[in-house]
Amino acid sequence: MNIYIIKVKLGDDKLSNIKIYAFADEASESFDGQIKALLDNKLNGIEIRGVDGVNISDITIEKAREIKRKLDENNLTVWSIGSPIGKIELFDDMNKHIDKFKRTLEIGNILETKNMRIFSFYPPKNTDPYDSRDEIFSRMNRLCEIADGSGIALCHENEKGIYGDTPERCLDLFDNFPSLKGIFDAANFVQCGVDTIEAWKLLKNHIHYMHIKDSKLDGNIVPAGLGAGNIPQIVAEYIEMGGRCFTMEPHLVEFGGLSALEREGEKSLVTAFSKSEERQAFDLACNTFKNIISEADLWK
Repeated sequence: MNIYIIKVKLGDDKLSNIKIYAFADEASESFDGQIKALLDNKLNGIEIRGVDGVNISDITIEKAREIKRKLDENNLTVWSIGSPIGKIELFDDMNKHIDKFKRTLEIGNILETKNMRIFSFYPPKNTDPYDSRDEIFSRMNRLCEIADGSGIALCHENEKGIYGDTPERCLDLFDNFPSLKGIFDAANFVQCGVDTIEAWKLLKNHIHYMHIKDSKLDGNIVPAGLGAGNIPQIVAEYIEMGGRCFTMEPHLVEFGGLSALEREGEKSLVTAFSKSEERQAFDLACNTFKNIISEADLWK
């Protein structure tokens, strides 16, 4: 295992204009452990995904209220629901998926969030994604229509293997669904063989917030700035444009629930830390990113 020594050069007061959230289930499976990790790293809140081993879309209404109470007690907010919506095959039951979506919107309202991360469905393997465009757009239209008036914005992430896994197809979605907002994930673009600088140029005007994780060209996930994602350059430009919101998604350890996030038959290349080091990996990711912000020389 490689150990990186990170020195955060700016005090936390210098980061006050930046809002940093996290998929805290990568720090701990237990929600109490997640809260501790958020507080210890002085983050603003959570992009909530896994809670006590259960996906956020599958928790009970009572559990959602308990989560909200604990977050309120610790002055933490839910920035976004890290939902699995849209991360299914086209032959999967869409009506059942819509039921899950409606329930997730209800959970989101209880948690008082304004954002929900979604995906744009898996086209059949070994086919041209554009061949599935009509069906995918029909499904995306249903999601957007249902979310309209909910107070929750649907935010599309460029996940590997879905329709919107290239910048051109992401732009196709944003051009056709004006209410859809963008999440920029540099590591996912790298893993799709995409130049992240070119992706940023094409999509930057549609990006609502960024997921912070990085990848080498061989697909291995590494701390931000140590891969091919050009994260320091893109983050600096995003902040200069007025962007302020980031979600840490380290993926430096095989945390509980990682396998459930991936398409059947595929596996992320997570090799930096062992399962027992998930909190260490989470803290490293947070400190590395704060260091990137410090180096951006934006505090004039």
